[in-house]
Amino acid sequence: MTPRNGLKSLLRPEDSVLVLIDHQPYQLANLNSHDPHMVVNNSTALAKAAKAFGVPTILTSVVADRGGLIFPQITDVFPGQEVIDRTFINTWQDQKVVDAVKATGRKQLIIAGLWTEICVAMPTIQALGEGWDVTVVTDASGGTSVEAHKVAIQRMTAAGANMMTWLAVASEWQRDWARTGHAAELSELLVQHAAGSGIAFLWEQQLLKTPVPSEG
Repeated sequence: MTPRNGLKSLLRPEDSVLVLIDHQPYQLANLNSHDPHMVVNNSTALAKAAKAFGVPTILTSVVADRGGLIFPQITDVFPGQEVIDRTFINTWQDQKVVDAVKATGRKQLIIAGLWTEICVAMPTIQALGEGWDVTVVTDASGGTSVEAHKVAIQRMTAAGANMMTWLAVASEWQRDWARTGHAAELSELLVQHAAGSGIAFLWEQQLLKTPVPSEG
Protein backbone atom coordinates (compact mmCIF):
# COMPACT_ATOMS: atom_id res chain seq x y z
CA MET A 1 0.00 0.00 0.00
CA THR A 2 1.33 3.44 -0.92
CA PRO A 3 1.68 5.61 2.23
CA ARG A 4 -0.74 8.51 2.31
CA ASN A 5 1.56 11.31 3.35
CA GLY A 6 3.05 14.56 2.14
CA LEU A 7 1.44 17.92 1.48
CA LYS A 8 -0.33 16.72 -1.66
CA SER A 9 -2.18 14.07 0.33
CA LEU A 10 -4.05 16.69 2.39
CA LEU A 11 -7.62 17.53 1.42
CA ARG A 12 -8.21 20.48 -0.89
CA PRO A 13 -11.70 21.95 -1.40
CA GLU A 14 -11.12 22.35 -5.13
CA ASP A 15 -10.40 18.60 -5.45
CA SER A 16 -12.96 17.25 -2.96
CA VAL A 17 -16.39 15.74 -3.52
CA LEU A 18 -18.59 14.68 -0.59
CA VAL A 19 -21.09 11.80 -0.59
CA LEU A 20 -23.50 11.62 2.35
CA ILE A 21 -25.07 8.17 2.55
CA ASP A 22 -28.26 7.06 4.30
CA HIS A 23 -28.53 9.58 7.11
CA GLN A 24 -32.11 8.35 7.61
CA PRO A 25 -34.45 7.66 10.57
CA TYR A 26 -34.32 3.87 10.26
CA GLN A 27 -30.55 3.80 10.45
CA LEU A 28 -30.47 6.34 13.27
CA ALA A 29 -32.92 4.23 15.29
CA ASN A 30 -30.36 1.41 15.57
CA LEU A 31 -27.26 3.56 15.89
CA ASN A 32 -25.33 2.27 18.89
CA SER A 33 -21.73 3.34 18.28
CA HIS A 34 -22.33 7.05 18.91
CA ASP A 35 -24.78 9.38 20.59
CA PRO A 36 -27.42 9.88 17.85
CA HIS A 37 -27.56 13.61 18.62
CA MET A 38 -23.83 13.85 17.91
CA VAL A 39 -24.12 12.10 14.53
CA VAL A 40 -26.93 14.43 13.44
CA ASN A 41 -24.86 17.41 14.58
CA ASN A 42 -21.66 16.22 12.93
CA SER A 43 -23.20 15.20 9.61
CA THR A 44 -24.96 18.56 9.46
CA ALA A 45 -21.71 20.39 10.24
CA LEU A 46 -19.93 18.42 7.51
CA ALA A 47 -22.66 19.32 5.01
CA LYS A 48 -22.43 23.01 5.96
CA ALA A 49 -18.63 22.96 5.69
CA ALA A 50 -18.86 21.45 2.21
CA LYS A 51 -21.29 24.14 1.13
CA ALA A 52 -19.14 26.90 2.62
CA PHE A 53 -16.04 25.69 0.75
CA GLY A 54 -17.85 25.01 -2.51
CA VAL A 55 -17.39 21.25 -2.32
CA PRO A 56 -19.97 19.39 -4.45
CA THR A 57 -22.15 17.19 -2.25
CA ILE A 58 -24.17 14.18 -3.34
CA LEU A 59 -27.02 13.16 -1.06
CA THR A 60 -28.27 9.58 -1.27
CA SER A 61 -30.75 7.41 0.62
CA VAL A 62 -31.78 3.76 0.41
CA VAL A 63 -35.45 2.78 -0.01
CA ALA A 64 -36.60 6.07 1.51
CA ASP A 65 -40.29 5.20 1.40
CA ARG A 66 -39.59 2.67 4.17
CA GLY A 67 -36.39 3.94 5.77
CA GLY A 68 -37.38 7.58 5.93
CA LEU A 69 -36.09 10.78 4.40
CA ILE A 70 -32.58 12.16 4.84
CA PHE A 71 -32.37 14.28 8.01
CA PRO A 72 -33.88 17.71 7.28
CA GLN A 73 -30.88 19.31 9.00
CA ILE A 74 -28.85 18.05 6.03
CA THR A 75 -31.29 18.61 3.18
CA ASP A 76 -31.98 22.14 4.43
CA VAL A 77 -28.33 22.94 3.66
CA PHE A 78 -29.00 22.12 -0.01
CA PRO A 79 -32.57 23.32 -0.67
CA GLY A 80 -34.09 21.85 -3.80
CA GLN A 81 -31.25 19.40 -4.41
CA GLU A 82 -32.25 15.90 -5.51
CA VAL A 83 -31.61 13.08 -3.08
CA ILE A 84 -30.66 10.00 -5.06
CA ASP A 85 -32.72 7.12 -3.69
CA ARG A 86 -31.25 3.66 -4.24
CA THR A 87 -32.12 0.01 -3.93
CA PHE A 88 -28.45 -1.01 -3.91
CA ILE A 89 -27.08 -1.31 -0.39
CA ASN A 90 -23.67 -0.53 -1.85
CA THR A 91 -23.87 3.07 -3.05
CA TRP A 92 -20.96 2.59 -5.45
CA GLN A 93 -22.99 0.04 -7.40
CA ASP A 94 -25.62 2.69 -8.13
CA GLN A 95 -24.59 4.19 -11.46
CA LYS A 96 -26.50 7.40 -10.89
CA VAL A 97 -24.45 8.17 -7.78
CA VAL A 98 -21.17 7.21 -9.45
CA ASP A 99 -22.00 9.34 -12.49
CA ALA A 100 -22.83 12.31 -10.24
CA VAL A 101 -19.46 11.97 -8.50
CA LYS A 102 -17.53 11.60 -11.75
CA ALA A 103 -19.32 14.62 -13.26
CA THR A 104 -17.68 16.85 -10.64
CA GLY A 105 -14.23 16.02 -11.98
CA ARG A 106 -12.96 15.80 -8.40
CA LYS A 107 -10.52 13.07 -7.27
CA GLN A 108 -10.70 13.27 -3.47
CA LEU A 109 -13.80 11.28 -2.52
CA ILE A 110 -15.11 11.96 0.99
CA ILE A 111 -17.75 9.63 2.44
CA ALA A 112 -19.89 9.63 5.58
CA GLY A 113 -22.98 7.62 6.32
CA LEU A 114 -25.01 5.14 8.31
CA TRP A 115 -24.13 2.40 8.99
CA THR A 116 -20.32 2.39 8.93
CA GLU A 117 -19.93 -1.37 8.60
CA ILE A 118 -22.32 -1.64 5.64
CA CYS A 119 -23.26 1.50 3.74
CA VAL A 120 -19.91 3.22 4.29
CA ALA A 121 -17.57 0.23 4.07
CA MET A 122 -18.94 -1.21 0.83
CA PRO A 123 -18.59 1.88 -1.40
CA THR A 124 -15.31 2.86 0.26
CA ILE A 125 -13.66 -0.49 -0.44
CA GLN A 126 -15.00 -0.65 -4.00
CA ALA A 127 -13.96 2.94 -4.82
CA LEU A 128 -10.49 2.33 -3.39
CA GLY A 129 -10.15 -0.66 -5.67
CA GLU A 130 -11.01 1.58 -8.61
CA GLY A 131 -8.23 4.02 -7.75
CA TRP A 132 -10.12 6.73 -5.87
CA ASP A 133 -8.54 8.67 -3.00
CA VAL A 134 -11.12 8.00 -0.28
CA THR A 135 -11.56 9.69 3.09
CA VAL A 136 -14.16 8.47 5.58
CA VAL A 137 -15.53 10.95 8.11
CA THR A 138 -15.86 8.73 11.15
CA ASP A 139 -17.80 11.00 13.49
CA ALA A 140 -20.42 11.82 10.84
CA SER A 141 -20.93 8.09 10.46
CA GLY A 142 -21.95 5.36 12.89
CA GLY A 143 -22.63 1.67 13.25
CA THR A 144 -25.04 -0.74 14.89
CA SER A 145 -22.50 -1.29 17.68
CA VAL A 146 -19.19 0.11 18.86
CA GLU A 147 -17.53 -3.06 17.63
CA ALA A 148 -19.17 -2.84 14.20
CA HIS A 149 -17.99 0.75 13.75
CA LYS A 150 -14.44 0.02 14.91
CA VAL A 151 -14.06 -3.14 12.82
CA ALA A 152 -15.34 -1.27 9.76
CA ILE A 153 -12.74 1.47 10.30
CA GLN A 154 -10.02 -1.17 10.63
CA ARG A 155 -11.22 -2.90 7.47
CA MET A 156 -11.34 0.33 5.43
CA THR A 157 -7.99 1.52 6.77
CA ALA A 158 -6.42 -1.78 5.74
CA ALA A 159 -7.91 -1.25 2.26
CA GLY A 160 -6.21 2.17 2.05
CA ALA A 161 -8.88 4.64 3.20
CA ASN A 162 -8.05 7.83 5.09
CA MET A 163 -9.92 8.40 8.38
CA MET A 164 -10.85 11.88 9.63
CA THR A 165 -13.42 13.72 11.74
CA TRP A 166 -15.63 16.51 10.40
CA LEU A 167 -13.69 19.31 12.08
CA ALA A 168 -10.41 17.93 10.75
CA VAL A 169 -11.88 17.90 7.24
CA ALA A 170 -13.10 21.49 7.54
CA SER A 171 -9.77 22.62 8.97
CA GLU A 172 -7.84 20.93 6.18
CA TRP A 173 -10.02 22.67 3.60
CA GLN A 174 -9.28 26.01 5.34
CA ARG A 175 -5.56 25.22 5.82
CA ASP A 176 -4.47 28.84 6.38
CA TRP A 177 -6.24 31.55 8.40
CA ALA A 178 -4.79 34.08 5.97
CA ARG A 179 -7.21 32.62 3.42
CA THR A 180 -10.07 34.80 4.57
CA GLY A 181 -12.63 33.76 1.96
CA HIS A 182 -14.26 31.13 4.18
CA ALA A 183 -12.80 31.93 7.61
CA ALA A 184 -15.96 33.60 8.88
CA GLU A 185 -18.11 30.66 7.78
CA LEU A 186 -15.77 28.19 9.44
CA SER A 187 -15.80 30.25 12.64
CA GLU A 188 -19.61 30.19 12.63
CA LEU A 189 -19.51 26.39 12.15
CA LEU A 190 -17.31 26.15 15.23
CA VAL A 191 -19.79 28.18 17.25
CA GLN A 192 -22.84 26.24 16.09
CA HIS A 193 -21.51 22.68 15.91
CA ALA A 194 -18.13 22.27 17.67
CA ALA A 195 -19.43 22.36 21.25
CA GLY A 196 -16.60 23.27 23.65
CA SER A 197 -14.34 24.47 20.85
CA GLY A 198 -17.06 26.86 19.73
CA ILE A 199 -17.63 28.15 23.25
CA ALA A 200 -13.88 28.65 23.69
CA PHE A 201 -13.80 30.63 20.45
CA LEU A 202 -16.61 32.90 21.69
CA TRP A 203 -14.80 33.34 25.00
CA GLU A 204 -11.62 34.30 23.14
CA GLN A 205 -13.57 36.90 21.16
CA GLN A 206 -15.08 38.23 24.38
CA LEU A 207 -11.67 38.59 26.00
CA LEU A 208 -10.22 40.35 22.97
CA LYS A 209 -13.00 42.91 23.19
CA THR A 210 -12.74 43.37 26.95
CA PRO A 211 -10.66 46.39 28.01
CA VAL A 212 -7.81 45.75 30.40
CA PRO A 213 -8.82 47.24 33.78
CA SER A 214 -6.87 50.37 34.57
CA GLU A 215 -5.15 50.69 37.90
CA GLY A 216 -7.12 52.88 40.26
